[in-house]
Amino acid sequence: MDYKNAGVDIEAGYKSVELMKEHIKKTMRPEVLGGIGGFAGAFDLSAIKGMEEPILLSGTDGCGTKVKLAFLMDRHDTIGIDCVAMCVNDIACSGGEPLFFLDYIACGKNFPEKIATIVSGVAEGCRQAGAALVGGETAEHPGLMPEEEYDLAGFAVGVADKKDMITGETITAGDTLVAIASSGVHSNGFSLVRKVFPMTEDALARYYDELGTTLGDALIAPTRIYVKGLRAVKDAGIKVKGCSHITGGGFYENIPRMLPDGVRAVVKKNSYEVPAIFSLIAKTGGVEEEMMYNTFNMGVGMVLAVAPEDVEGTVAALTNAGENAFVIGEVVSGEKGVTLC
Repeated sequence: MDYKNAGVDIEAGYKSVELMKEHIKKTMRPEVLGGIGGFAGAFDLSAIKGMEEPILLSGTDGCGTKVKLAFLMDRHDTIGIDCVAMCVNDIACSGGEPLFFLDYIACGKNFPEKIATIVSGVAEGCRQAGAALVGGETAEHPGLMPEEEYDLAGFAVGVADKKDMITGETITAGDTLVAIASSGVHSNGFSLVRKVFPMTEDALARYYDELGTTLGDALIAPTRIYVKGLRAVKDAGIKVKGCSHITGGGFYENIPRMLPDGVRAVVKKNSYEVPAIFSLIAKTGGVEEEMMYNTFNMGVGMVLAVAPEDVEGTVAALTNAGENAFVIGEVVSGEKGVTLC
């Protein structure tokens, strides 16, 4: 008896590392010390000495049950982008710059080519965020997980000067809410999605005119990463008062998280066109509108609160950074929360 016969293939692990190295190299920053494969990722923080009060920010998350879709479609090149996005968007939402990222893949069996493909997506997400992929772990769990399945999670560290942090503390009645469009369902609500649509090869391959693509392609579209867009707003000299990353819990849970007591967000649903994928989910599953806004991002990945005089500059900066931005509502006096009208 040996470890391989027990279900853990050490040689496959070595091969996975070799295959993923080419992807990891693309994410390197000058601050990364040492090579790939050390026991710990090392990152030089000398550059933050110029900050008045440097604050480290962190985020950790996974992709939820969206990984089930990757299994069914045998598409593993974008799920890593989702994992990175869920972590770095939270850091950017607080006014920080993501510095580095680590991933954790738990699998029933280590198929080196599949693991390398997953990591290629992680590396692409890191590249989009400007973060270095400094390490990770692939853990083979025979008997705990089916051989063809895996779970993916990650952890990111970023930094912000305290004066540049986005806290929501200065939000007042009269401020404007600017939305940044999502790329689709992102990585939340897939437990409901998988109840609405049959998760079969035929169902996922079905083409919908309103989507302009197949159901599977629409659902697996990777989460958009907003780091560069928010940096563009900062570089334009605009102070973002508050920022909300629309993830699990949709509008109702996430928008109030950026608000101080005594103010309320008013979101105008007709201020933008809700992407067709959400209308299809609601129609097919008979999902009530309130539940849709309480589960999904409904086409909005981020909501920013800015002073009225900064609205035009905010939208312009985001647009120039490649984002689709638009005014979605306003802040009024009242009980902390959100009203959709």
